[in-house]
Amino acid sequence: MIIGVPKEIKKGENRVSITPDGVKELIDCSHKVLVEKDAGLGSGFTNENYRNSGASVINNVDDIYERSDLILKVKEPTAIEVDKFKEGQILFTFLHLSANKDLTKKFLNKKIIGLAYETLQLEGGSLPILVPMSEIAGKLSVQAVANSLEKINGGMGKLIGGIPGVDPAEILIIGGGSAGMSALKVAVGMGAKVTLMEIDYRKICYIDDLYSNRVTTLFFSKHNLEDILKRSDAVICAVLIPGSAAPKIIKKADLAFMKKGSVIVDISIDQGGCCESSRPTTHSNPTYIVDGVVHYCVSNIPGAVPITSTFALTSRVMPYLIKIANMGIRKVLNEDKVIRSSLNLYKGYLTNKEVAESLDLEYTDVSSFINVEVASGIIS
Repeated sequence: MIIGVPKEIKKGENRVSITPDGVKELIDCSHKVLVEKDAGLGSGFTNENYRNSGASVINNVDDIYERSDLILKVKEPTAIEVDKFKEGQILFTFLHLSANKDLTKKFLNKKIIGLAYETLQLEGGSLPILVPMSEIAGKLSVQAVANSLEKINGGMGKLIGGIPGVDPAEILIIGGGSAGMSALKVAVGMGAKVTLMEIDYRKICYIDDLYSNRVTTLFFSKHNLEDILKRSDAVICAVLIPGSAAPKIIKKADLAFMKKGSVIVDISIDQGGCCESSRPTTHSNPTYIVDGVVHYCVSNIPGAVPITSTFALTSRVMPYLIKIANMGIRKVLNEDKVIRSSLNLYKGYLTNKEVAESLDLEYTDVSSFINVEVASGIIS
């Protein structure tokens, strides 16, 4: 198989979808890798590093799209990149289709095979590729709170940990998944007064056992949310429903409960955001203010630490990529349920139910014909 690695062009994105060591793994399995010139520089990898591992370094990205069987990326393609895809070409990346109906329709028209990192799910329900990026985003979210609370950045001018004799900041974390737990760890470590809100009683009990009286836990309810928003200096939204658009937990009207100069960091912005007032921002212009509340909604938070993020991401992606390349897309979809769970698009069909429901588009159940040798020409 020929695997193409274009340079990421999303603003502030310095990750790369494969390391030189990953290239060598594919080369050792008799595959070919095409890497766009300078694709790895943001993560500390030179063109020579890739050449030494056996990759062909390509100057013209159009050549990569033209020659490759599989395009390997980090972030969802931009409209410019979508135009470069060919029918039947495989894309393996974070797709986040539920937040972008126009992108989804473009891909359906292109009839590509789209495998999404964020929906690749193990039998127990865990998301092995998404988790490390969520952990990084969670940790960085507290740094974002610290910066955004500074007066020069539009915040109220409060130090997260306070000092002896002066109260620390009060931080509300909504969601106790990977991102929320990572944010919790850093916020507690920085000395904040932290409340974590969840709907899962088991998670609440676990957090209570882990942190005891250092963290307040609350069941999620509209009443509890309104009450805690009045006291919070910052809110970190870390809610995920795999494949689905993020639920709008904080309504625009709820901003009236919040203090002027308080902060919302919406980690869920990749999936559309948990706040009605959220819209995607970039690392170069990360915040904006609505009704006196600073919003930080960077849609590729881990891109700020590309060396850490690239190693974390590619270490999780490589086993699945090797299997796809070695087995071929038809065989791997037939035989590997985990990789099949990442399938969002198949040659003009939308194959993830949660994405389809979020976008109000037609869903095709792949499992009904995946093991059939020939099924209406869909699997070929």
